[in-house]
Amino acid sequence: MTNLADLVGDAASARPTHPALVTRTEQLSWADVDARVDRAARALHERGLARGARVALMLGNRPEFPIAYFAILRAGMVAVPLNTTSTAHEVVRLCADAGAELLLHDAGTARVAAAVARRSSALTVVGVQDEAGQALVGAAPTGRGAFSVPRTAARDLAVLLYTSGSEGQPKGVMLSHGALRANVDALAKLRHPRAMTPDDRLLIVLPLFHVYGLNAALGLAARVGATSVLLERFDPRGSLAAIRELGVTNIAGAPPMYVSWSAEGSLRESMDGVRLLVSGASALPPAVFQQFRTITGLTIWEGYGLTECAPVVTSTLVAKRAKPGSVGRPLPGVQVSLRDADGNEVDEGDPGELWVRGRSLLAGYWPGTRAVDEDGWFHTGDVAIVDDDGDYRLVDRRRDLIIVSGFNVYPREVEAVLGTHPAVREVAVVGVPHPLTGETVKAVVVLHPGVPEPDDLRAFCEARLARFKCPSIIEFATRLPRASTGKVTKARLRDARP
Repeated sequence: MTNLADLVGDAASARPTHPALVTRTEQLSWADVDARVDRAARALHERGLARGARVALMLGNRPEFPIAYFAILRAGMVAVPLNTTSTAHEVVRLCADAGAELLLHDAGTARVAAAVARRSSALTVVGVQDEAGQALVGAAPTGRGAFSVPRTAARDLAVLLYTSGSEGQPKGVMLSHGALRANVDALAKLRHPRAMTPDDRLLIVLPLFHVYGLNAALGLAARVGATSVLLERFDPRGSLAAIRELGVTNIAGAPPMYVSWSAEGSLRESMDGVRLLVSGASALPPAVFQQFRTITGLTIWEGYGLTECAPVVTSTLVAKRAKPGSVGRPLPGVQVSLRDADGNEVDEGDPGELWVRGRSLLAGYWPGTRAVDEDGWFHTGDVAIVDDDGDYRLVDRRRDLIIVSGFNVYPREVEAVLGTHPAVREVAVVGVPHPLTGETVKAVVVLHPGVPEPDDLRAFCEARLARFKCPSIIEFATRLPRASTGKVTKARLRDARP
């Protein structure tokens, strides 16, 4: 099997009546989904779109997204998922860059899509909920008919995913069918007592336009033949109610979700039927890790990944032990090496840039820029160490490194210290220019509700960190700016000056 959409057909063959997609108002079996994917693939073909055509998706977490996504792949075309919060200007620019011929939208993105249609004559804009869109993802499935599924090679491009661009212009990451399949295969084969099974119900409130929700959640559920429970947006109380009502057993989450849930009184009751919690996209506060274990008895299993790696690189599920700050060990078939600035392997215990090699790597950056070195290594830009147990711990992004008077400061180290203060709920640390030291450390702190601003945070840091690592700027905020997956967008925190 080389086409990722064959995962849907395999699940439909193995368990045709088993629920595949569930929302508060709808439930589709794997047979239903397979038939609708086939109908939509045929409709795309009948529109005159050729093999390899780019089809952009601006859809929320509704059944229309996975149906359209897998249909695009089955038709031999390339899916271009777009952030549903994008402006018309951004959508036009990204679709032009990708060479997209068709844009699918839903009611939630209709206003932006209409503006896109007015601005771009080269792009056909179709709503999946209007009369034209029904031809693509409509509710009346039919058989395969005369439509012949194009042959697809593992190396063929499946998805063009644009990075967030928080540090610059978005780049199109080219992911092949083989790369996406290699990652979900590795996840599906994890030998862990809490690994996903076909009887699990996976909550997906992470946006499906992001690689985490798209492949590590939806793709994995399809690979296993499990049920995806889709929520369009996250709110702490409503999502906990959905977990109870819809029988969720697995959660693919990000730290802001767990932080928000930890403040809810119904947490223990809501998690009673859950057996696996996974966290990714950014570092989980150690206090939240412990709080969940204390209140629910559940462990949050953390991992590390990148869009360019389709996406999972390491997981504590591989190590079979979870501990605050650890992202575990590499997935089977994934090689990881820590290197210094000259490309040499670092000494044991020293931090180094994470290099990754394996079958799940990107094919390059669109339209064809090479992304791996001549030996097949992808240089992530992330800095990590290996602890005494042999598990990986992220130190920081190389680009987030702060250099104070020539000394390296890793923001995660400062964040970890401030995060232990009883008044601090969340914190983000960045470097900002300083006329004497080159850079200085700035901390943006979110306090627990109702807690007054403490006046001892500097002294708290000075008792635990070298002086050059201590924040010279401490600001208080009601929330941290975040990307769609919950990752803090630190670029927006760097505008203040000492």
